[in-house]
Amino acid sequence: MWSAIYDAMDFLWGIPLMILVIGTGIYMSIKCGFFQLAHIKTWWKLSAGELFSKKDDDDHEGQLSPIQALSAVLAGTLGSGNIAGVAAAIAIGGPGSVFWMWLIAIFGMATKMAEVALSVQYRVKGENGEYYGGPMYYMKKGLGEKGKTLAGIYAFAMLILVLTDACFVQPNTLATTAQDVFNVPLLVSGLVLVGLSLAVVLSGGVNKIGAFCEKLVPPMIILYIVGTLLVIIKNAGNIPSAFGMIFEYAFKPAPAIGGFAGSTITLAMARGASRGIFSNEAGEGTAAAVHATAKTDHPVHQSMYGIFEVFLDTLVICTLTSLAILTSGVWSNGNTGAILTFDAFRSSWGELGIIVLGIAVILFTYSSYLGFYVEFRTSIAYLFGEKAEKYLKWIFFIMPILAVTMEIEKIWDMADMAVGFIVIPNLIALFMLAPKFGELVKDYRKKINM
Repeated sequence: MWSAIYDAMDFLWGIPLMILVIGTGIYMSIKCGFFQLAHIKTWWKLSAGELFSKKDDDDHEGQLSPIQALSAVLAGTLGSGNIAGVAAAIAIGGPGSVFWMWLIAIFGMATKMAEVALSVQYRVKGENGEYYGGPMYYMKKGLGEKGKTLAGIYAFAMLILVLTDACFVQPNTLATTAQDVFNVPLLVSGLVLVGLSLAVVLSGGVNKIGAFCEKLVPPMIILYIVGTLLVIIKNAGNIPSAFGMIFEYAFKPAPAIGGFAGSTITLAMARGASRGIFSNEAGEGTAAAVHATAKTDHPVHQSMYGIFEVFLDTLVICTLTSLAILTSGVWSNGNTGAILTFDAFRSSWGELGIIVLGIAVILFTYSSYLGFYVEFRTSIAYLFGEKAEKYLKWIFFIMPILAVTMEIEKIWDMADMAVGFIVIPNLIALFMLAPKFGELVKDYRKKINM
């Protein structure tokens, strides 16, 4: 059975999908005038620059403040993909996979910008007063009759991906980390994770998730950045060689070294691309479902947060993880996943590093699981109606208890395959709606006198 999954994954993440992913990013970049590169100061000011402002968004349509929406999205994207996923990419695809991760991120900024702008533009307000948006809505409303089938396919693929990522990858990584570092039984971790998340959801739904993530995400990010920087600084002499390996093995096969079995260029590309998209979700469209709930004065304004999200997630957090692993020299020791990142921290911090990283992993994976509930409820509402959430939400809270005891390699294979399935209908829709995206960008540039 698993050999068939491996074959399917190799097909999904082969050269054709790489061309589609990067090609879409380039095309979206052209439609927005390479906004992510040409106007760094603008998108930084309209996203990161507003993080600590006290501007009032109550006069704008929406449900969450832009900062709460960003926090909920980051809670969903900053998870095991940044710690275990990046390490697995290097362990299997070699240092060159980091280069392809960067490339996906640079063009993925424009892809995410388009996803968010279109999701806000075509969002709907439900009978319950909550906002719903995302690729299935811009497919259905933006493409008319021909988009309905595509929207149905996407909504089903989104449900599968959310369940795979949120209910399997994140809980499993959290539980195994808690067991290895703090000797907490796997099942106990699963029950605590579900209990805490259920309390948040039942006490206030999407609004409560946004408020909770707004408080949890910033200190979580700071803790991890400080931890990885200390590892990198201690091994600062190896930084030039780390970058050298990244660029060298992006374009030639990486030889077998120590416990590393070696890799091909195609494997480096595939692992870098899959982990990059899995981490920052550019191309998946899933995070756009959360951005669609934001209070904003213009769809493109909220998309500035989408650009910042990819920048922080991949070009900062994933890069720091990569450099910690490469500069510490543990990348070729034969381990993979979160264990490899733990090896990097242990080599520089000793046992204290294990505790610090353990806390960071638990916070990342818990917030990721909780943040994904917004996307889960969006796909459920589209497929089965708003009232179905009341009954089907229990799927979201039962599956993690089963996932904590599964083998992590099989879970990551499932996640990679789920990503491959969801990006295809979304990227097709983005190509078809690119003219509309271009119009929105042009309109917003007039609005802010660019």
